[in-house]
Amino acid sequence: MAEKPHMNLAVIGHVDHGKSTFVGRLMFETGAVPAHLIEKYKAEAKEKGKESFAFAWVMDSLKEERERGVTIDISHKRFDTDKLYFTV
Repeated sequence: MAEKPHMNLAVIGHVDHGKSTFVGRLMFETGAVPAHLIEKYKAEAKEKGKESFAFAWVMDSLKEERERGVTIDISHKRFDTDKLYFTV
């Protein structure tokens, strides 16, 4: 089977405007991240007093990123649609 066409997607914006949260939510909604992982992140974020960061943790996996609530390192993830596959 031939590979689907590929598209790169870069998300840019100001600090604290929800880029990682948006991408985490996108990954969840497209099925690239399973619900049980989001539930795990929600529980961990609640323990740290950062409940609104659960979706951001899909992309922000470093300990310092999670403690400080800021993205430090870039990351890449794949998600698929019916017609394309994306790298974020």
